[in-house]
Amino acid sequence: MAGATGERLREATKINLSLSALGNVISALVDGRSKHIPYRDSKLTRLLQDSLGGNTRTLMLACLSPADSNYDETLSTLRYANRAKNIQNRPCVNEDPKDALLREYREELERLKQLLTGRNFRASREHTPPDEGRGLACCF
Repeated sequence: MAGATGERLREATKINLSLSALGNVISALVDGRSKHIPYRDSKLTRLLQDSLGGNTRTLMLACLSPADSNYDETLSTLRYANRAKNIQNRPCVNEDPKDALLREYREELERLKQLLTGRNFRASREHTPPDEGRGLACCF
């Protein structure tokens, strides 16, 4: 932001506000005691809401500079990355409740078919005359 004027200054200010809001969200997620996560504080945090504390696997990269002149910015980025790595997401498969119920019904139907097939097989063996089941009673 040093030396920026006019439109670039306003843009840089908005970016910094969004990054600050992102830092607040990350801190609240890592803290665990916070009941309120301030996702609505910026457009950036609203866009990243599902990725940050939701149902997904997230990869975040921290870009650093080896230059001495960027020491403060690099240190700030490392602190941010250290907080971000402690976010614990719990990804799971999103499933429509109707689809889940249908899947359960199909599994139950398949289980009942197998159970019924097993009983029919045993019942047919119990009621089959001894010669009939072996294929030896072939007379012309």
